[in-house]
Amino acid sequence: MDEKKVVFSALKPTGDLQIGNYIGALKNMIKMTEDYDCLYAVADLHSLTVDCDPKLLRKRSYDFMALFLAIGLDPEKCTLFLQSHVPAHAELAWILNCFTQFGEAKRMTQFKDKSAKAPQNANVGLFAYPTLMAADILLYKADYVPVGKDQMQHLELARTIAERFNNKYSPTFTLPEGITGKRGSKIFSLADPTAKMGKTDENLNGTVFILDDPDTVMRKFKRAVTDSDATVRFDPQNKPGISNLLTIYSVFAGVSVEEAEREFAAADYATLKTRVGETVVEYFRPIREEYARLIADKGYLESVMKTGAEKASYRAEKMLAKVYRKVGLVR
Repeated sequence: MDEKKVVFSALKPTGDLQIGNYIGALKNMIKMTEDYDCLYAVADLHSLTVDCDPKLLRKRSYDFMALFLAIGLDPEKCTLFLQSHVPAHAELAWILNCFTQFGEAKRMTQFKDKSAKAPQNANVGLFAYPTLMAADILLYKADYVPVGKDQMQHLELARTIAERFNNKYSPTFTLPEGITGKRGSKIFSLADPTAKMGKTDENLNGTVFILDDPDTVMRKFKRAVTDSDATVRFDPQNKPGISNLLTIYSVFAGVSVEEAEREFAAADYATLKTRVGETVVEYFRPIREEYARLIADKGYLESVMKTGAEKASYRAEKMLAKVYRKVGLVR
């Protein structure tokens, strides 16, 4: 029997998970566990590149793990862990720093964007973020990495570093390939349908969080920005707000965008917003209930984290030992 291909994915706990994260990443993570050997991490080390409240970071680490389980990820079918619980991530990242050219790291668009927006926080960790991401992936011989377009440049750098190392020593790292989502992979803000919905947006009315209570979800959808034209049709260029609502509805109602368009052809905007809100509320109701049960049981969450870290460490240490030997370090 052929070994399953390896998938690695990590979510950074710098903000609460929102429906865009669910559509673009979480929903697909569940499906992948059927066909792939999946490792899913809470990327808490990556969170340190931006200023964050230690209490909030700890809380979100538990929140993310509880949500991983609540959406249906089974720790028997995949490896769930906190990145910081596997020291090999940080250890390999240092070695990969030494195989990354300064110019390559400097070209990373995210570093340029984030350091321009917050020059007071242009720290070395933010600069070296892509090499830690490369370590996350290369430690486990990941064949595939689910990424958004904004992370594709980092994945390309990981491949470049891996090739450089392989060519200098001998084949060691697997060259990972990116998996990008299709329908509904990009969900836009309800307050500004030309901007991506984000978990750290300043305007909270634009972002629907998975754990928002039903009243809050309904309020946000009812306030969604649309346009002055009264027709419901999918036209991202001219009707971004309506198109975004139709995309969201199609995902959570389990229909195509075309079917959603037909369903609301005679509806006014208020009806569309209400129906989309109701559909999202009902979809996440069992997830919110399961999350509430899990987050109250810290002992269980910690046992899942511990088991996952042990499984991940076993694999990571084997790769790290191989790398140490090749570069000449004594273990």
